[in-house]
Amino acid sequence: MDKKWGLWILTTFVIGNMVGSGIFILPATLAVDSSPLGSTLAWAVTGIGVLFIALVFGNLAVRKPELKAGPQSYAQDMFSSPKTGRIAGYSMAWGYWAANWAATASVIISFAGYLTTFFPVMQSNKIWFTIGNYSVEVGKGITFIICSAALWGIQLILSRSFNSAGKLNLAATITKVLGFAFFIIAALFIFDASNLGGSAEYIDPSGNPLSLGGQINSAAISTLWAFIGIEAAVMLSNRAKSQNDVKKATIIGLIVSLIIYMGITLLTMGALSQEELRGSQKPLADALEQVIGSGGSYLMSGLAIISLLGSAIGWIVVSSEVPYQAAKVNLFPAFFAKTNKNGTPIRSMTLTNIMTQLFLFSTISATVTQAYKFSMTIATLAYLIPYLVSAVYQLKLVITGDTYDLTKRARKIDGVITVIALFYSIWVIKTGTANMTTFLLGIGLFVFGLLIYPLWMKKKI
Repeated sequence: MDKKWGLWILTTFVIGNMVGSGIFILPATLAVDSSPLGSTLAWAVTGIGVLFIALVFGNLAVRKPELKAGPQSYAQDMFSSPKTGRIAGYSMAWGYWAANWAATASVIISFAGYLTTFFPVMQSNKIWFTIGNYSVEVGKGITFIICSAALWGIQLILSRSFNSAGKLNLAATITKVLGFAFFIIAALFIFDASNLGGSAEYIDPSGNPLSLGGQINSAAISTLWAFIGIEAAVMLSNRAKSQNDVKKATIIGLIVSLIIYMGITLLTMGALSQEELRGSQKPLADALEQVIGSGGSYLMSGLAIISLLGSAIGWIVVSSEVPYQAAKVNLFPAFFAKTNKNGTPIRSMTLTNIMTQLFLFSTISATVTQAYKFSMTIATLAYLIPYLVSAVYQLKLVITGDTYDLTKRARKIDGVITVIALFYSIWVIKTGTANMTTFLLGIGLFVFGLLIYPLWMKKKI
């Protein structure tokens, strides 16, 4: 129960949470948002922006090792007033927790998308049953059941051994890295540079032309989603052997993930046409199928299933840890601090998965790709607030000189890093306003948490 995780376990949580659903479905999502050139530039901009966010997280982990709950700790420590700090800490814990509902759902939805390779009935459009004016298709109904079974099956495993998540995630990460290496080699044989296009011209699915800048804005949230999870090691600081391991795991995880993402996404875009990508629910499997036939599709889908299950385990662990750690420092109701005899934060996990279950209902009314993008966009926008607050807290340390007594040069460098991280976070939030519905849902998660704060924290649940 008290076993601590070292550098490599923490690194696999970062890689496992980042290289989850995004790697397997993003090539199709980006084909809707931008041209290959626009996607490439969006990757570059996002990679640079997230690098600075990672540096902020890594720096805070070392400079403030006593703050082991991530953004919620930073928000609370930002204010001298205990009451204000408590509300700020609560809002970050709530916002990050709420974002995880949608994030975990998107990973499980992507898992279901790759299962269609083995069970084509999951794509059936036949009507299963009708309630009033609403009809449920066979494929969507089965997808919902499988997603729900995966969610609660993982809970059953973790309720018996929470620490087993580290070993399971390690095994899944090793499997996916080896599989990706094979995919890269195979995809080179069918790579067609003409699929990437030679200009910035792009017409979206609605027939509207988008400039190169517009494409980058359009793809910004999708590419950022690929890096959500960069904070995984920070959020698990209480279970880490060393805060230096937390910083190293964050940076190593980012570098490995960036190489994997850019390489595989561009190879997939070169292997399939834009039209094929837009209509694909499993783009990597479709690309590999062109190399080695139907066996390739089965191979890549099997890899995706293993990888996504590992990623789902990682997300559920992090999601459960947030309210659990918040409750231990009185930022959440004491109800969440309860563990079972195996040391699993069972109450926190159960309520987390109940809320995740609500997002899984989106599979009933939309295709896998649509349901995935809906959950992904809401989650990404909600995550940006904790990222932004963490950068603001780092800026406060730089301005006040806290922890910088004898290191003026480091203070200046960290100041530059922090300002860039702030500008990047604000820019992506602004791009989210392009779709006001999902923007309001994402930001609305925070507002709802603040509205229930007086009632929720007044009572002992």
